[in-house]
Amino acid sequence: MRLHSLYAKFLLGYLVFGLLGFITISTFSSELIYNYLLEKKYDSLYSAANLIASRYSEMYRGVNEDTAEETPQMEAAASFLDADIWVIDRQGVLVLDTCGEYEAGTSIPGFDPASGKEPYMAGNYYGMFDQDMLSVSAPITGNYNTYGYVLVHMPLSQIQNMLTGLLNLTYITAAVIYALSLILLLVFTKIVYIPLVKIREGANEYAAGNLDYKIQVDSQDEMGYLSATLNYMSGELNKMEEYQRTFVANVSHDFRSPLTSIKGYLEAIIDGTIPPEMQEKYLKRVISETERLNKLTQSMLTLNSLDSKGYLSRSNFDINRVIKDTAASFEGTCSSRGITFDLTFSASTEMVYADLGKIQQVLYNLIDNAIKFSHDNSVIYIQESVRHEKVFVSVKDTGIGIPKDNLKKIWERFYKSDLSRGKDKKGTGLGLSIVREIIQAHGENIDVISTEGVGTEFIFTLPKASNL
Repeated sequence: MRLHSLYAKFLLGYLVFGLLGFITISTFSSELIYNYLLEKKYDSLYSAANLIASRYSEMYRGVNEDTAEETPQMEAAASFLDADIWVIDRQGVLVLDTCGEYEAGTSIPGFDPASGKEPYMAGNYYGMFDQDMLSVSAPITGNYNTYGYVLVHMPLSQIQNMLTGLLNLTYITAAVIYALSLILLLVFTKIVYIPLVKIREGANEYAAGNLDYKIQVDSQDEMGYLSATLNYMSGELNKMEEYQRTFVANVSHDFRSPLTSIKGYLEAIIDGTIPPEMQEKYLKRVISETERLNKLTQSMLTLNSLDSKGYLSRSNFDINRVIKDTAASFEGTCSSRGITFDLTFSASTEMVYADLGKIQQVLYNLIDNAIKFSHDNSVIYIQESVRHEKVFVSVKDTGIGIPKDNLKKIWERFYKSDLSRGKDKKGTGLGLSIVREIIQAHGENIDVISTEGVGTEFIFTLPKASNL
């Protein structure tokens, strides 16, 4: 669904809401108000008719026999009510008409005395009026007999005029409210639609490969949070893309160098540039370059497995025994350079819970690193200690150290902290990356302390077996 169509639907819904609101007011409200006004007018007219009828009833009870005195009062009441008041006998013969339109003695055609029992009538009252009237009747009684009726007639147009006035006020009020509700539309446009448009544009830019694009939505709400999340995502994707480019470039460089050497040596042997008596020497170099390629490939496969979840195979084992065995595997290399190991343990046996093979690889890489950067006839210190239910393992050399500016970079893949490492054909720049990935996969930490010209110390932690 396109976002601008969403806005169009919202706007259409807003307009439909206004139209339906107007139709509802003009139909249901009109009917309700009309019925309400009709009831109120009926009540007031019926009260007036009953009051007049009671005065006439007194005559039949002998209280007041002068009907002439009632005429001015009826005319005043008719003027106040803006209505026409009639007095008729039981046969429907007119006795009094306050408006004077009909003379006394006028007979109402088709008059039914029983109709006087009805509370009110709406119409032209037996054809006596040329417009619809609201007619209310009250009986004149005396001595337990009905002698006539008081009729109050009011044009229904008066009620219609009142209805029109009230509806006009209602329409004006509804129009004002509807106009004020435009604020909601403006708020929706500002805080929802415009940010959505910006986010859509950002998504299109990311889809087109422009990961440097920044979505400019800074509101402190869900839209701002979504924008910040997408900006962060694009930044991470951009870093990943840059990392992939760097990774491919580094891999290409590290593969190209030994492959070029291998090709050069073999071509020199084939074309006779290298004499037969020296071919064995250069073939050994070819084998050395091949071993370097194999090591690089194995390191990359290791990193790939570390990127997958669930690769650890944990068990309980003695970390001190692993340290001793790993150090012993470097005996040949250390002997030729006069390098010795100083092993210090907190106890004869210290059990940890970890992946034995992976921890062996960590120790191998750290010790191999220490040997490469140590001076001849130096000492490498390996220490195991326990603090706060954690086992700490330290590998420390007294070699050339790492420059302060390079400390944060040593964990990067293919990074080599010393330029002379370029001559080390066995180095891949992946060893420390592998070490950190393994330790972090165990949920533990590894730190480095180094002073240029003094030496370097790597310290990592492992969980004790007794904690599990």
